[in-house]
Amino acid sequence: MNKMRFKGRAKQAGFTLIELIVVIVILGIMAATALPKFMDLGADARLAKAQAGVAAVKTAMSMVNGANKVKGDTGSVEIEGVTYTLVNGYPAVTDIAALAGIAADYDDGTVVAGPPKTLDFAVDADHSTCKFTYTEATATLPATVSAAPTLANCE
Repeated sequence: MNKMRFKGRAKQAGFTLIELIVVIVILGIMAATALPKFMDLGADARLAKAQAGVAAVKTAMSMVNGANKVKGDTGSVEIEGVTYTLVNGYPAVTDIAALAGIAADYDDGTVVAGPPKTLDFAVDADHSTCKFTYTEATATLPATVSAAPTLANCE
């Protein structure tokens, strides 16, 4: 028997130019679709920062109020060697940022004389509407923190 050998093209060893172009086009379409989603993450980050600030201030308020009640309503409380002023059992507006550990992270507003006194915390100087407010306690009301801003306020 005679064995016939065909002399033909060798097996393909790579991708054709058309296949490579199709892959590049598909990747381009995917990137163009995903890019707008990733470009607007700044507002989400600012909102998350504001929400974290609200939580930190609420935690500091509760911690200090509890410590004050345990010590007998002294008008001040010492935490880690630092004495903080209290107003009706809650932190004064001048001390809340330090107690919450957010003093350097937020653009603190001016204390607005009350009664009650208030202090705004904006996430940065360029986004003054992305803020929350701490309101000092009065003789009849406890200290409060406003809700975190909406995403629209942080854009």
